[in-house]
Amino acid sequence: MQLRYAFRLDPGPGQRVALARAFGCARVVYNDAVAARERARREGAAFPSAAVLSKTLITEAKQSPGRQWLSEVSAVILQQALRDVERAYTNFFSSLKGSRQGARVGAPRFKSKRDARQAIRFTANARWKITEAGRLLLPKIGKVKVRWSRPLPSVPSSVTVIRDAAGRFFASFVVESDPGADLARMPDADGLPSVGIDLGLTHFAVLSDGTKIDSPRFLRRAEKKLKKAQRELSRKQKRSNNREKARLKVARAHAQVADARREFHHQLSTQLIRENQAVAVEDLAVKALARTRLGKSVHDAGWAQFLAMLEYKAGRYARVFVKVGRFEPTSQVCSVCGVKDGPKPLHVRTWACTHCGTVHDRDHNAAKNVKQAAGLAVTACRAQVRPELVPAQREEAGSHGIHTGTRAAQRHSTR
Repeated sequence: MQLRYAFRLDPGPGQRVALARAFGCARVVYNDAVAARERARREGAAFPSAAVLSKTLITEAKQSPGRQWLSEVSAVILQQALRDVERAYTNFFSSLKGSRQGARVGAPRFKSKRDARQAIRFTANARWKITEAGRLLLPKIGKVKVRWSRPLPSVPSSVTVIRDAAGRFFASFVVESDPGADLARMPDADGLPSVGIDLGLTHFAVLSDGTKIDSPRFLRRAEKKLKKAQRELSRKQKRSNNREKARLKVARAHAQVADARREFHHQLSTQLIRENQAVAVEDLAVKALARTRLGKSVHDAGWAQFLAMLEYKAGRYARVFVKVGRFEPTSQVCSVCGVKDGPKPLHVRTWACTHCGTVHDRDHNAAKNVKQAAGLAVTACRAQVRPELVPAQREEAGSHGIHTGTRAAQRHSTR
């Protein structure tokens, strides 16, 4: 399995200028390629191939007076910009045909220097390397200081340098993980229990064994600080230096919230994968839930990111990960006798089964039903439910006062 390891970079003043130049050159080549494809589409001509675009937009452009500055950066990042365009159009056409899995994607758009995120990618052809002193040597940029938090498990095949909206720089390495070493870091799955998880807002997660994990509400806790920073930004004159300083302040505040949420998700998902041999969750319609009156709280919880972490970690460490259909009536069925007791208003947090008289905590009962539904699905289908290992993308590997007492952010009340 190919994974990404991201580390913070601390470039010097001259290196920041060189990186800004590299971001700009890659962006220009990308926009030129999109313009060439769009021109061919309007004229009804065949789309220019990657070889033709490389010759006209890079090789010949470097010799023209208006594009001579393309020679000031590594040619590899310019080639990767063309590959990004090709991949973007491939994904777009596959999405139109319905052959692409996942969410639909739109047509490639032109990039702007004011985009929040800027990135360039170096492959092995660029001859970048990690020096003995632990610095990242990038062609025509220099030796950049890296904040190493852990060693890389293997030699990386590529590195992507990213500048985010908060002005921070990161190096994202694509590495090949060793399955044997990954399994050695986890306890043997034999003898470990299975767990069902019910996600909510009052409690981020309720497990089938009765464990309740409180919701951190990172955005809610930082809301006062964010509102103040946003008000200051709105009062600054557009295009002014003070406005840029205020924008960075807002971006850094949001980055702190996102980093804290991501760290919480990583720690909890790793703990669940370590302590259980199988994990069952409900397939939530997060996009639909985010359009309700609880949308801000849904985004603050970050369920989609958490479930994605659970899924890839289960595949990495040979655990079983099961998603139960979102239309499974987990809130209506008694987990003791199995009788469907009908829909209940969301303010009802406990209820008694009309058949056996068992008093249920709504979320705990739903978590137990999620676990049972996942087990029944496996038994009925007699199919392997363990997800396959998902490799990194080829171009990356080779180149690139709201009521929160609801569960799963207002699941359909008729379930």
